[in-house]
Amino acid sequence: MKTSKYAGTTPSLSRLCKDSEPRESSSGNRDRQKGGALLTVLWVSAALAAIAFSVSMSIRAETDRAGTAADGLRAMYLATGSVDRAAQWLLWGTGSDRFFDYRRYTDKPRLTYSYPSGDVVVEMMPETAKLDINHVSGDDLLRLVTVVTGDSARAREITEGILGWRGGGSGADSPAQASTFQPRRASFEEIEELLLVRGMTPELYYGNYVAEGDGRLSPRGGLRDSLSVWGSLGPFDANGASPALLESLGASPEAIAQLVQRRAQQPFHNLAEVAALGIPTDRLSVGLEHLIWNIRATARLRRPDGSPSEVVRSASAVAKLVLPPRNRQRDPKQLRVLRFYEDAWSEFAVAPPAPPSGVLLQ
Repeated sequence: MKTSKYAGTTPSLSRLCKDSEPRESSSGNRDRQKGGALLTVLWVSAALAAIAFSVSMSIRAETDRAGTAADGLRAMYLATGSVDRAAQWLLWGTGSDRFFDYRRYTDKPRLTYSYPSGDVVVEMMPETAKLDINHVSGDDLLRLVTVVTGDSARAREITEGILGWRGGGSGADSPAQASTFQPRRASFEEIEELLLVRGMTPELYYGNYVAEGDGRLSPRGGLRDSLSVWGSLGPFDANGASPALLESLGASPEAIAQLVQRRAQQPFHNLAEVAALGIPTDRLSVGLEHLIWNIRATARLRRPDGSPSEVVRSASAVAKLVLPPRNRQRDPKQLRVLRFYEDAWSEFAVAPPAPPSGVLLQ
């Protein structure tokens, strides 16, 4: 049998297929590897972008937080410094007067200070324009608490709690207490002890915002604006008495609104001006000499463009003018700070009025 000389060298069909398969499989693997690497790069890029975004947001938040804290500290320094400044005016008096008399100022018992970094409103409030919590009668106390709370049942509970804390009244023998703090059966040493009295809340003590008929929120003072351990039983200064105290003395809310608006423009100089508003004046007076004052300063920073900032801080101090013994002239020679508060709530805390350029000191 004769065979071809190329018979041993001619590749079979199966061999050609086998030779071609590895080459096609290798090309597909390389394509799949490239696609997987591309997806890996995309996923890693997305992860790094998310991490970078998260870090940038954290840094921005920390920067804003640090800036806010720094602005708050600056505003607090303005407030505390203004309290010290007003305390000096309280000690020095006003010109030839021996005692500080805010009737010589044009806008209530307030001072307005303007600094390069912000504006400050300082309220000068005599403590004797408040009720003496240690000696006030139960009837006067009940009327005042009822005005502040607006709830006669709750007012009676708080009144009994205050009398019981002092060691007298029906609340003294009440076994039920809302907290573990038992009555001291002694006089109040600090007005903050009111927070431990049965039925008392921080909103009633410090004050709160209430909704008006048109939906607006208006500030309403608390019991600490009307009660004090250095208070009096009257007469009360019409230029410094709180609206709640005036209402408890028989004044109508409409007359009180007129009084507050009037003394915000110019303090009263005689009781005839007060009586003309329809307010009972049998327990009021003007022009009294006060030795203990509550100095409350509300500071608001100013932006670089001159517009008021949203950063507001308040501070207050209770200062007492000390008279030297056996001094017929009754000329104060020393001022003693009895209390200092680094965070004092004020109705000006939201938007204190911007004073004009310069300092209003007349």
